[in-house]
Amino acid sequence: MEALTKRSIQLLKLLCEKGKLTSSYTVQIKQSDLAKELGISRQALNLHLKKLRNLDYIRTGRGFIDVTEKGLNALGFSSTPAFIFIKVSPTKRSEVYGKIKEIKVQKAFRVAGDMDAILVVESDRLNEVLRFLSEIEGVKDTRSYIAIEPVK
Repeated sequence: MEALTKRSIQLLKLLCEKGKLTSSYTVQIKQSDLAKELGISRQALNLHLKKLRNLDYIRTGRGFIDVTEKGLNALGFSSTPAFIFIKVSPTKRSEVYGKIKEIKVQKAFRVAGDMDAILVVESDRLNEVLRFLSEIEGVKDTRSYIAIEPVK
């Protein structure tokens, strides 16, 4: 397997940050804007994109770039995330949700039901996120689940 260069890793990270999680991260950005943000020419960007595409780290098409699961794995993202269910004190909801926005997670949802929020995090970051949550006034309870494997 060919090793990724520092610039290729930087490009994958930038695409993930600008992307929207579906089964991959999808980015809709002009290549000229992407090249400018990386501080490289459009031609150099095209060489990096071609390399990443040939290695199956990304898919490209007219107006989009997808970071594939293989690309996510190269960055240390897991396809088997952890889920944290959070119960929040009703009087502290807005403060708690504000703090949750500060946490680096794949997704965060307010939900209706027995719990008030669900976070989707990388399983290797579970302890770090739980420690952060334990310090937030108004978090009454958390329950964590780690995905074993995707079913579909």
